[in-house]
Amino acid sequence: MKAFAIHATRGRRPRMAATAALVATGLMLGACGGSSTPDGPSAPGEIPEALARFYHQQLSFGPCASYATTSADAIIFANPAFTCARLEVPLDYDNPDGRTAQIALLRVAAKGKPDQRLGSLLLNPGGPGFSGMSYATMAAEASADSPVTQQFDLIGFDPRGVGASTPALDCFTDAEREADVALSTLNSGVNDYTEEQTRQLYERCARRSGGEDVLAHVGTRDVARDMDVMRAVLGDKKLSFAGSSYGTRLGAVYAEMFPQNVRAMVLDGAVDPTTGTAARRLVQFAGFQGGFDNMAAFCAKTPGCPLGTDPAQASAAFQQLLQPLIDKPIALADGRQLTYTAALSGVVVPLYSEEGWPVIVRGIEELKAGSGKTLMLFRDLAQLRSADGSYGNASEAQLAIECLDEERHTPEEESAMKRAVFEVAPFMATGRPVRARDLCQHWPVKPTLGYPYAQDIKGLPKTLVVSVTRDPATPHEGGISLAKSLGASLLTVDGERHGVVLIGGNACVDGIVADYLVNLKSPDPARGCTL
Repeated sequence: MKAFAIHATRGRRPRMAATAALVATGLMLGACGGSSTPDGPSAPGEIPEALARFYHQQLSFGPCASYATTSADAIIFANPAFTCARLEVPLDYDNPDGRTAQIALLRVAAKGKPDQRLGSLLLNPGGPGFSGMSYATMAAEASADSPVTQQFDLIGFDPRGVGASTPALDCFTDAEREADVALSTLNSGVNDYTEEQTRQLYERCARRSGGEDVLAHVGTRDVARDMDVMRAVLGDKKLSFAGSSYGTRLGAVYAEMFPQNVRAMVLDGAVDPTTGTAARRLVQFAGFQGGFDNMAAFCAKTPGCPLGTDPAQASAAFQQLLQPLIDKPIALADGRQLTYTAALSGVVVPLYSEEGWPVIVRGIEELKAGSGKTLMLFRDLAQLRSADGSYGNASEAQLAIECLDEERHTPEEESAMKRAVFEVAPFMATGRPVRARDLCQHWPVKPTLGYPYAQDIKGLPKTLVVSVTRDPATPHEGGISLAKSLGASLLTVDGERHGVVLIGGNACVDGIVADYLVNLKSPDPARGCTL
């Protein structure tokens, strides 16, 4: 996704509904893949000799407190019900005797009888760049009474470069993050990068992250190979996996690389594996505009709507309030400043679910009154800001990961794409000339994913794709396409939300997903659910 770096976590643990909408679903605005085949195991249990020490390692699970990278996780990880460990993997699978990376895992043990345990269920919440460790604790809470938590150990892991895994991706200081340094080029016309600045971006990311070889090996294909090592070390002959948003890309790539090692796979809020970066972004940002328009229609029915009574004029009304922040941010009571980028982040994050619409309306009301408390709160959630002013690395991880996953564009191509984005999503338009640059312009390593991906896979068991009809971040068409590519069952859910599996609290979806994961029973093609 090099389009818009929005991530969410908790300054303190919020209510489950808010957490699910803001964190677990992830913002996945880009995806691509490829058809290359790795030198991995060709059958369950078959391990290349050079990788044997990784596949045969023993994990040492213990307390999770030392794994926390945010103030919220410091509280959550103190729970003795959670245990954590580090998995050693090659930084470069083509050089297994070279540097290694440490992948942080959190385990929530199955609650049922030992003889009913089915194995481990690996989880990925999206991003890319979100912490799977934090997500596992939320899924365990939200699905506490599910057969899934009774019969599976939930395993959340921070993908290489992310969160508690090391080496960790790092491109900016906390002070620079506080000042809303650009981690994307979506807001073209707002602090646009020069060619030299894109060069410096790569250099500083490499320096602060542990070297150029780190930035060369954080792509999705590397993470998929880590998952296979994880599967074996956890004692599972075949993988059970649930991934949301970007996690659908990760799951699909694993299925392509290791189809013989798949037991069950639930892919929720799917990304189209057949569509390239530029075309996919237009579809996805059109989805966000649709979510904004629906929110505006909701607002128009409420007294004193700050966007007016005509939803067709809401985008223009919103930008009249937002664009002045480019030159003059709002000073908040605590001395911080609400910038254009911060305010837009504060609106987009709650768009992930219609449950967030009242929050957006309140935030825009405050903005109109010259305040920004609510929008700053959601901006901080998106940027992993802790109460002490420190930041998590999800946004930086997203940037680096997508430099290996996405297509690269010349400045002319990037600018044309951003103009097209603003045409399909006018509520995001800056009103400034577009002079965008691909922030990965000077990454010396070519993208490693390639696409279309996950096509014509042989020997893949039946998987399950879950897709919400009015998903604002990953439109329903992507779910249809992914299900077709994988030969998967498709569960269509009528509603407006991004991500619903394990954390959505919908009995229909939960029952179908549990039946699939536990009993490997695919749903009736004619059956659907409603939020």
